Amino acid sequence: MVIEYATPEADYQPQKAESEFEIIQKTDKDDEASPDVLAHGIETEYDPREDLSNYEFPSFDLLKDYGKQNIEESQEKLFENKVKIVQTLANFQIKITSIKAIVGPTVTLYEIVPAPSIRISKIKNLEDDIAMSLAARGIRIMAPIPGLGTIGIEVPNSKPQIVSMMSVIKSSSFQESQAEIPIAIGKTISNETFVFDLAKTPHLLVAGATGQGKSVGLNAIITSILYRKHPSEIKFVLVDPKMVEFSVYKSLDKHYLAKMESGDEAVITDFDKVKSTLLSINVEMDNRYRLLEKASVRNIKEYNEKFIARRLNPNDDHRFLPYLVVIIDEFADLIMTAGKEVETPIARIAQKARAVGIHMILATQRPSTNIITGVIKANFPSRIAFKVASGIDSRTILDSTGAQSLIGRGDMLVLLTGKMTPTRVQCAFVDTPEVERINNFISSQQGYIGPYELPDVTVQSDGSFSEANDGGDPGKFDSKIREIALMVVESQIGSTSNIQRRFEVGYNRAGKIMDQLERMGIVSPADGSKPRAVYVQTEAELENILQRFYV
Repeated sequence: MVIEYATPEADYQPQKAESEFEIIQKTDKDDEASPDVLAHGIETEYDPREDLSNYEFPSFDLLKDYGKQNIEESQEKLFENKVKIVQTLANFQIKITSIKAIVGPTVTLYEIVPAPSIRISKIKNLEDDIAMSLAARGIRIMAPIPGLGTIGIEVPNSKPQIVSMMSVIKSSSFQESQAEIPIAIGKTISNETFVFDLAKTPHLLVAGATGQGKSVGLNAIITSILYRKHPSEIKFVLVDPKMVEFSVYKSLDKHYLAKMESGDEAVITDFDKVKSTLLSINVEMDNRYRLLEKASVRNIKEYNEKFIARRLNPNDDHRFLPYLVVIIDEFADLIMTAGKEVETPIARIAQKARAVGIHMILATQRPSTNIITGVIKANFPSRIAFKVASGIDSRTILDSTGAQSLIGRGDMLVLLTGKMTPTRVQCAFVDTPEVERINNFISSQQGYIGPYELPDVTVQSDGSFSEANDGGDPGKFDSKIREIALMVVESQIGSTSNIQRRFEVGYNRAGKIMDQLERMGIVSPADGSKPRAVYVQTEAELENILQRFYV
């Protein structure tokens, strides 16, 4: 008998102090300055982190340290299980040539090599018999293991270990990952940190029975992003129909959250607001595609690289685009309440939004066919299944059985895009006090003036929607219109990007203010990439105009 133990991955020790940790993304760029850069007299690249240049990433000590947990599955228990597996197979005239054990935090994988004359289907059909002989629940057979000439039998450990969030965050595989949006969600059976790129997922469906770890899994995903991405690089749209799961993240509204300009709360709990928010994301997606078309690029990565290199003119409405991650905690409630009104904009986002950096995560505790429809499954190729009640539910999520045999408490099967079989992973445990400490650390730092602004939308009687245009209402002006108009006249610069920088407002709001200034006759209409001309020369002229419009 050969017994092999997987050694836990060594903790990653950064060379810099934790408070000075920064992410460096390398891109292949020509050293020669572009004509646009030379023409504008700017020799340095645009830094999206400049507005929050003093921002510090959360440190490791905000997470709970459970200490070094040694694998406690004893030699005696491993030997006993090995004998029982061999004996059970022998009772059905199945001979094996070798068996070895790989011990993980909650599950041990027994790899067996059957004799040449044995059919694999015979072993697969003995799942219940092996479970009864071992007196264990959660037995799962992989026949064969992908990429190996062996058959795997997964057996839960008698003393499962906690996979701490600290252990996966500190791992070298996560800290050194070159992924656009790296996610460290737990550890595999071989005790290796499981890391995937949300940008390549590109959308994720999370399902499982109540109390099996979905909310903890979503917190692990968010925590991973907070430890690797600067507030300028990514924003969250959090939809929480249960009203209690994401409320802890409200304090991050000036750093990481996004909402419509007319929205009250950054964490959306009202069903009526969910539909308008999803439509707003559709408008944001269309606006981003127009920017990509004008920039002659195919995806958000190429666009941002071009903008950072100052090859795109901000006066032509170009701006740095952060990733948007939309997380809906209880999808079943939305479907029961709104049905197609919610499913249609979600499906449209899932079909088109990947290229412009918008990614969606749906979670539900009801993995039934009327909730996870064919449209949803077709557009969410990556799935995470926690323990479910039956094999039918497992097939609904993963298109295969297996999730009904999980042991719960964060035990999950992860099926990513392009993979034929799911990977068994123990979800990292991140408790509410840990999340609160991280959020308090981030919210105590300087943030933006408010959440990232999504476009306001208007819904027509026929169900169509479009971006709202407050500038067309003669009696409605932005609250900052007077001071912005004064700044424009004094500087004689009519620039949307200048309004964004000077008054710390979002792109959509700044564009609407510029339209209002145009309607009032203060600036000229837009002329391609050229700055708008300022028609008003003195404060006295400006005051007469403002009084005429009752501003």
